[in-house]
Amino acid sequence: MKHVKHWLAMLALSLLAAHAAASQLRDVTPRPAPSLLLTQLDGGRVDLDQMRGRVVLVNFWAVWCPPCRKEMPSMARLADRLAGQPFTILGVNVGESPEEIRAFLAQVPVNFPILLDQEARSLKPWNVFAFPTTYVVDKRGRLRLGLFGSIEWDDPEAVARLEALLAEPD
Repeated sequence: MKHVKHWLAMLALSLLAAHAAASQLRDVTPRPAPSLLLTQLDGGRVDLDQMRGRVVLVNFWAVWCPPCRKEMPSMARLADRLAGQPFTILGVNVGESPEEIRAFLAQVPVNFPILLDQEARSLKPWNVFAFPTTYVVDKRGRLRLGLFGSIEWDDPEAVARLEALLAEPD
């Protein structure tokens, strides 16, 4: 029952998150990013600690979350736009089966890794209270930007914030 109440609360908060403006992509006090070691939807493991030297957008989402569904195509466009640069998007799906995720991705394809956190273990260390929640990790492995809600990730303002991080030295 506790698990169900938690998910109902997450649903309510996610519906409140709705669409945010790129200006709501906020600076966070630089601090080491929490650990993130998860299995990819299509196999293999991803370890955020092994991504030093890259700017990493870590997006926590769920198939049932309307704002999450809305922002996915803009993240795919962002990945295309920043291709060839030291930039990675990690979509962390929380609590859903691979079958549910694949069905969604058949409708909304993405070009970045989808990671599985079926037990929702990453939520607490990453301070995720609603979906979508996104953090941007700099090349040194520090949290730098955060967002509660969805945005169009290929919006010029959002791209400029990410390009500024990409221009920083390792």
